[in-house]
Amino acid sequence: MRKLTLIVFFLLATSPVFAQKRVELGIFIDYLNISQTSTNNFGLGGRFGYRIHHDVLMEGELAYDYGINFDEAYRNVANGNLTAIEHTSIGVTHGLVGPKLQPSGGGFRPFLTLKTGFMDFRLSPSLFPYNNLTSTILGLRTSNLNAAIYPAAGVEAALGPIGLRLEAGDEIYFNQGAHNNLRITFGPILRF
Repeated sequence: MRKLTLIVFFLLATSPVFAQKRVELGIFIDYLNISQTSTNNFGLGGRFGYRIHHDVLMEGELAYDYGINFDEAYRNVANGNLTAIEHTSIGVTHGLVGPKLQPSGGGFRPFLTLKTGFMDFRLSPSLFPYNNLTSTILGLRTSNLNAAIYPAAGVEAALGPIGLRLEAGDEIYFNQGAHNNLRITFGPILRF
């Protein structure tokens, strides 16, 4: 009887009907290459999706990439010459929401997504109080909360309600122009 129960459970858990539930939860490891500071940030995040159509999932996510140190250059306002270099730390919080287009059946499923949201940069305080110097990343220092758009593609591999997801895209934030940033996420998902 136990073997029969396990076989029935396995067949139900791996059936396409069970795998096409309306809710999807996931956690992920996040890699973000910030073009303006030339830093490779790593962090953690979570996502929640709700199926609004057979092949469309509305999804929201939030991630935090831990502070990474880099050398921030300061230039003289009058002549533009490099005047100082300061060791600075940067951390990034980003939140995105948008549709994910994906066929609802099968265990191996490619997808496309286009999300919008924000990127919040956390910079360590500047040690230079001089008014004749300006940072080369002045836009991030004066306006660290920026609008963002994120086109991406990826693939999910699942066995029943549990799976893995890999995604890569260009997280573009707007701060005195558009800045392109490679972003890759990887982690487990759960559908119910």
